Amino acid sequence: MRFPRFSSLYSRIFAIFWLTLLVVVVTLVLLPNLDPRAQHTIPAQNLKRLQDSAQDISERISDERGSLKQKLKRYTDRDNHKGIQLYFTTEDGEIISPHGRNKALRNFITIADDPQNPRQKLYGRWMMAGPLKVTDQQQTTLMYIGRIWRETPPFFIQILDKPFQLLLVTMLVSTPFLLWLAWVVSLPARRLQRAAERVATGHFEADPKLETGPREFKQAGASFNQMVLAINQMISGQQRLLSDISHELRSPLTRLRMANALAKRKQGESKELTRIDTEAERLEKMISELLELSRMQVNSHEQLENSDAHSLWYEMLEDARFEAEQNNKSLTYNALKEWPINGNPNLLISALENVIRNAIKYGNDTITLHFSVQKKQLTIVIDDNGEGVPDDELNDIFRPFYRVSTARDRSSGGTGLGLAITESAIRQHSGTINASKSPIGGLRITILLPLSQPY
Repeated sequence: MRFPRFSSLYSRIFAIFWLTLLVVVVTLVLLPNLDPRAQHTIPAQNLKRLQDSAQDISERISDERGSLKQKLKRYTDRDNHKGIQLYFTTEDGEIISPHGRNKALRNFITIADDPQNPRQKLYGRWMMAGPLKVTDQQQTTLMYIGRIWRETPPFFIQILDKPFQLLLVTMLVSTPFLLWLAWVVSLPARRLQRAAERVATGHFEADPKLETGPREFKQAGASFNQMVLAINQMISGQQRLLSDISHELRSPLTRLRMANALAKRKQGESKELTRIDTEAERLEKMISELLELSRMQVNSHEQLENSDAHSLWYEMLEDARFEAEQNNKSLTYNALKEWPINGNPNLLISALENVIRNAIKYGNDTITLHFSVQKKQLTIVIDDNGEGVPDDELNDIFRPFYRVSTARDRSSGGTGLGLAITESAIRQHSGTINASKSPIGGLRITILLPLSQPY
């Protein structure tokens, strides 16, 4: 048998709803047939035994003397001590023996009065069955049998009789089904989420799995893949454009510097020629850093490795410390541990090195670094005691080509791309970077990077 395929999410939920409703209806229909407290047909084996007993009583009372009530009373008292009670009524339903108010019997008589179709029903601890014909000469009576129900009630009856247990069982039965339903419904959404996270880390790759499943998510997945391909093409076009611009700019720059060198040889040194050479060198450096920033934004995900903080930065920090000492400055940092990091080693080293060299350049005489880890996050804090950055410009220093209005300007020789490169590298590794006032007077840079596993 082949089941229909539901391409729409709403169709699937609708089908599951009707399937659940069908199960509930079937259960409600079947439960009364399994409940001994409901009226049932007597099983054939038990019915044969009861009919034989009725026939035996009929034969015995026919041979006895006395009134009918006296004869029947002997049988109503005989088996009472065994947990069995016999009741006799007229065909009109009047109780002959025993006398007394038996609510179960009176109720059972009203629903079971056909000796051709004996029934049974449980009343509390008593199982009532009947009626069966008992004849005495020309008189006919109806016999009902009551016996103590010693069997353990069915499990579902115990549950139905106790609301708290019924609620508990309902929760236990429905929870796995609801969890499965939630998992099935949310699976396409989780795929889309993982694809979005990959794009956020620079993996601009279409995922064919997104175009499977319910129609709504299938359409969303197809649109997402088209968007990823469009972004990838746009970034590739941007990269090619920057490469072409770099090639076209470097050629005249090279000729310019060669012409400048020839002019110096013929005419000797001059301020004008020196200024031309300085600006050409700065322009060439700016083009190189711009291309580095572009390549970082596009290709950083292609060289991801599992490493640790000590292997990544120890040698670079020792070199930076030596450089600071040569400039009569002090650079200190706390012990590096083998905190696990997954990423592009070159970018991570370059990102931190750019910040440290900025601190060495602009700090007066003190640069401090502090590494700390909390759960799955590495925090790096770099402080210097230089002039710092105005409060209203702290958020702008990570923009490409931005220079602050203090000592960190064009006269210092920077291109304004160092911190932009750092910010891009940190963002590519799902981290954050921000600037603030340092407690020691200058600029504080705080970097947050996720660890590849808890430490």
